[in-house]
Amino acid sequence: MIDVLVAGGGPAGLGTAIHAALAGMEAVVVEPRAVPIDKACGEGLMPSGVAALRSLGVDVGGARLRGIRYLDERRQVEATFGDGHGLGVRRTDLHAALHRRAEDLGVKVLPGHVDGVRQSRDEIEAAGLRARWLVAADGLHSPLRRRLGLELPDRRPRRYGLRRHYRIAPWTEFVEVHWAAGGEAYVTPVGENLVGVAVLSSRRRGYAEHLAEFPALLARLDGPGGSRTRGAGPLRQRVRTRVAGRVLLVGDAAGYTDALTGEGVSLALHSAEALVRCLRANAPQDYENAWRRLSRRHRLLTGALLAARHRPASARLIVPAARRLPVVFTAAVRALG
Repeated sequence: MIDVLVAGGGPAGLGTAIHAALAGMEAVVVEPRAVPIDKACGEGLMPSGVAALRSLGVDVGGARLRGIRYLDERRQVEATFGDGHGLGVRRTDLHAALHRRAEDLGVKVLPGHVDGVRQSRDEIEAAGLRARWLVAADGLHSPLRRRLGLELPDRRPRRYGLRRHYRIAPWTEFVEVHWAAGGEAYVTPVGENLVGVAVLSSRRRGYAEHLAEFPALLARLDGPGGSRTRGAGPLRQRVRTRVAGRVLLVGDAAGYTDALTGEGVSLALHSAEALVRCLRANAPQDYENAWRRLSRRHRLLTGALLAARHRPASARLIVPAARRLPVVFTAAVRALG
């Protein structure tokens, strides 16, 4: 019998499968899409995410990142990461590297969907396979999470993200977060001549309309487009619990606050490690508390920034406050990193 059946072959699903294989467990991933998978993503890894990849034995190129820079129309402030460096890497390159590592460890990646799930006291059946555990790593709008009744309603303003690339040389080793009245624009160097620009907002409109709110940034983006525009959202996903019998949720499927602080992939990889550790100890019920501990700092800091963003008066003060309190800003960046 399979030890760990994973629904979804993105970074969270492949990270779970790799950790399982490294722990001597048989892991099988079911994923309908071909390798490599692209999606709307800021493509910046915090130092903790770089360390998580290293622990998996995954080697991937990209652009080294020194820290985070906040900018508005008049001010800017930056902070470097405390230990190590971040990494800007194309989502497709990251996915391909994780897929190669999984295959090298003997993880089977099968085409298909995990639709119906039947679980008993000792096993689970899904996608025509029998396993001891099923891990739902099927994304932000997880069908498995919905079928299991684990979603919670959310009445807060909905936020959405759009991302595309420009074939120009990066002008910085920092992730730049540009703030405007209608949202944020994230600039991430991801290669020698490639920059990713993601916009986040509660407003539903086209990418060009969003970018027009950032004239100084727009003036820099004079190179040809390097990818088509991709979108995601609504971003916030509230989840009742991450453990339902023999089904465990990881990655975006486990719940999502916002892309505002750029920790999605890092948190997913660390959560995958904790999940496998709980399964190895035959204590899946411990995963819920482990996930909450791992995500607490992210949820608190991101939630606080979102609360400020949703009020126009306080949103205008985010960059000035960070500039006036550089020690606090640096501490926040290093805590998230």
